[in-house]
Amino acid sequence: MAAPALVALAHGSRDPRSAKTITALVQEVKAMRPDLRVERAYLDRSRPDFQKVVDRLVKAGYDEIVVVPLHLTDVLQTGADVAVAVSSATERHPGLQVRVTAILGLEACFLEVLDERLREALRTSRVRELDALVLAAAGSTDPLANQAVARLARLWGTHHKLPVTAAYASSAPPATGEAVRAFRAEGRRHIAVASLFLSPGFLADRAAELAVEAGAVAVSAPLGAHPEVARTILARYAVGAVELVPV
Repeated sequence: MAAPALVALAHGSRDPRSAKTITALVQEVKAMRPDLRVERAYLDRSRPDFQKVVDRLVKAGYDEIVVVPLHLTDVLQTGADVAVAVSSATERHPGLQVRVTAILGLEACFLEVLDERLREALRTSRVRELDALVLAAAGSTDPLANQAVARLARLWGTHHKLPVTAAYASSAPPATGEAVRAFRAEGRRHIAVASLFLSPGFLADRAAELAVEAGAVAVSAPLGAHPEVARTILARYAVGAVELVPV
């Protein structure tokens, strides 16, 4: 009996860099678990569409699918969109079982990825001294999602023994530029920004642009196709696959 298929599900983007990153991340997952059927899919704007991926898996003989939403923070609308997409798929394919796992979330291990990406940015910018950090995320209308980012920022700051502020590209203050200017008003001049985004796109670009305009000395790339992110996808899959086992 084949193991359930894994579908890494992302929101679509018109930015080709985003699709390239998701593809590379899924390839990383496949390399770690070559025994699994692993597919990428999107909810909107990009291909392959989730419904078509499900159709292809059913045609290949899979009747169990584990869906891992590729989101760092909980967004109510996203959860609703995923539920609607899964409901549509199971209605079209009687007998198909689909388990949606928890989102990627904000795992503490992602701080290691942030550090790695930030070190790359600091080397490129030839920066050797820092006196403050900004953790830039997408932002949400859900205050709990923003609080989760703020908690991760505090943990990161404790690790580096530096002041850290969480900033958001949309929906909530402060923006990255505001956060950098606030530190500069305190007399700090060596402020770097880490991009807590999974892949490049409009929000990540905007956050970086505002940070540089405000005087940030370096801005990191998003998390991207990193082994820690791939391992987290597989950890979510493992839980979902167990939940599909009949009791």
